[in-house]
Amino acid sequence: MESKFDPKLVEEKIYKSWEDKGCFTAKVDKNKEPFSIILPPPNANGSLHLGHAMFTYEDIMIRYNKLKGKETLWLLGLDHAGIETQFVFEKHLKKQGKSRFDYSRDELYQMIWDYVNENKKNIKGQLKRLGFALDWTREKFTIDPKVVKIVYNTFKKLYDAGLVYRANKLINYCVSCGTSYSDLEVVYKERIDPLYYMKYGPFTLATVRPETKFGDTAVAVHPKDKRYKSWIGKEITVDGLIGPFKVKVVADEAVDPKFGTGAVKVTPAHDFNDYEIAKRHDLPMKQVIGYDGKLNEHAGIYQGLRVFSARERVVADLKEKGMLVKVDEKYTHRVGSCYRCGRVLEPLPKEQWFIKVKPLAADAKKLIQKKETIVYPARFKKRLVDILDNFIDWNVSRQVVWGIRIPAYKCQTKNEWFISTTKPELCKVCGDCKFTQDSDTFDTWFSSAQWPFATLMTEGEELYNYFYPTSVMETGHDILRAWVARMMMVGKFVTDKPPFKMVFLHGMVRDAKGQKMSKSKGNVIDPIIMIDKYGADALRTALIFGTTEGGDVALSEDKVKGMRNFANKIWNMGRFLWMNLETGKKSEDGASYTTVAKALLKEFKAEKKKYLKLMEKNRFSQALGLMYEFLWHRVADQYIEQLKDGIINGNIEALEALKETYLESLVLLHPFMPYVTEATWKVFKGEESSIMDQKL
Repeated sequence: MESKFDPKLVEEKIYKSWEDKGCFTAKVDKNKEPFSIILPPPNANGSLHLGHAMFTYEDIMIRYNKLKGKETLWLLGLDHAGIETQFVFEKHLKKQGKSRFDYSRDELYQMIWDYVNENKKNIKGQLKRLGFALDWTREKFTIDPKVVKIVYNTFKKLYDAGLVYRANKLINYCVSCGTSYSDLEVVYKERIDPLYYMKYGPFTLATVRPETKFGDTAVAVHPKDKRYKSWIGKEITVDGLIGPFKVKVVADEAVDPKFGTGAVKVTPAHDFNDYEIAKRHDLPMKQVIGYDGKLNEHAGIYQGLRVFSARERVVADLKEKGMLVKVDEKYTHRVGSCYRCGRVLEPLPKEQWFIKVKPLAADAKKLIQKKETIVYPARFKKRLVDILDNFIDWNVSRQVVWGIRIPAYKCQTKNEWFISTTKPELCKVCGDCKFTQDSDTFDTWFSSAQWPFATLMTEGEELYNYFYPTSVMETGHDILRAWVARMMMVGKFVTDKPPFKMVFLHGMVRDAKGQKMSKSKGNVIDPIIMIDKYGADALRTALIFGTTEGGDVALSEDKVKGMRNFANKIWNMGRFLWMNLETGKKSEDGASYTTVAKALLKEFKAEKKKYLKLMEKNRFSQALGLMYEFLWHRVADQYIEQLKDGIINGNIEALEALKETYLESLVLLHPFMPYVTEATWKVFKGEESSIMDQKL
């Protein structure tokens, strides 16, 4: 054995040996209990970050259950990531002085496809660097033809069940990215903006957005507000800067009498609260901001101005005409922004495809109540139930090229839509017109909501029936709402089974001070750099050691170094044992060594029992901590010191006790530290042997 453990010398070689032997390749074995995890697919547009390194939890589960004698499948997948990938690629184009508008739909799609396929190689290489026991023979991509076919069938099934509808509703729209988003993708930021008090017919009212007054269709007051009771139901005339217009005064309990003057303008086409008021009072919608972010022809002289420029000019004109009463410069409110580019989103009316989620959410909730899906840690159960209780209808239409195009077609004769999972030869409405396909693509979350069953279905009925429902969905608690809840809703609807038996949630990786990692703060840790410096085992255990399941991880380079030292300690213990394997005569003080040897075996037996109980309860950090304390502070610091002379002098009892304890401890540590345990195992058992073939 080398004097020190050098991960660079063994990791690539060991991983290749696992692959060559088919250690990760799953098969259907009716004599074994199945255990399956579907990898949360990393986006195919970039590199892995520390969040992806948290998949270590999944690798621990796979390796542990394999050692328990189960047939394991950890299915690899990558996500096309719709708008995120297109956004990244557009930044790439911008550096070349180009934009998405310079290419046709097909050209842009092909360019992104080539970019992603090249990048996928990088991601897969990084997953291997982490030592992940993924089944590489069953790699999936969210836009594989077989997966797309299943996505189409799901959409059709939802449509036939009356759970998909098309409607012209107010949506969140990013005029920079050029697409709509669902409510789950909106990032709300607290901002301080001016609150403008302006004359409005016989009233004075306050608004943050005076530029939208050209789209006003009412004034709303609270029904119990005595100041305005006599005005309710009446029509007032307002000076609109581009000519007078009339609006009705309506009473609605959504109005806060303490906001501004208690009277608010209602702009249904550009405000979600106003949109709801308009529905209750049957008010018309008048769109004055286009999808390019500019005011349209309804704004008269302000047409063509972008929102903030229009606001400045409208405020200046109100002031000039004596219609601006006052300005509160420090009004604090929350503003919806694009999660990709950070720009303020515009609420705009647009015809889109929506999914009715209430029935789906109710069925998903029953999976939790009936314990068909267990949430771990249990403290996240209530949060998931609250999410399901508060879902609103899901906008699945996106105005991007990169993605799965929606299989919806419009009859040009009757102006009606129909759904077809294959491209139809004839219009299914009138039978002979030139129908057109919807240009929109699906929200990426819609295809990824089908990931557990869609991936397995593409592998055939036998494998699907054997491994589905999957055993665990392990992911970050930050995407409970965006992904986990949706997988449960769609999975139960399509398969009538829970998509997974357990949801295991990990926390976010933060720096040593508990701060979120970001490039601007300069506290980002690159997982591949850590592996290059200290080895995969060191990084993996640094993420798990001392981390409460579901809790955030405080990670520093020093912690990774500390775990590197633990890997070295394991190696050095093995080296000491290996160097003394040739036994001679018993030492003179054999009786005392026998007593210590028996104590060592007894303590290890007790520790193993605790370890197995912790692992079965998913308390992985405690199990790792247990082995760390036992090997370093009990075996190395105490037992080896007491047995050292006996082992050196060839005491058989001492040597065999240490060897048995050490090798069995390697098996217990293997799920956490696969490389150093495999490398050391081969020293004792031979190059052809693998620790992955052992049974607990």
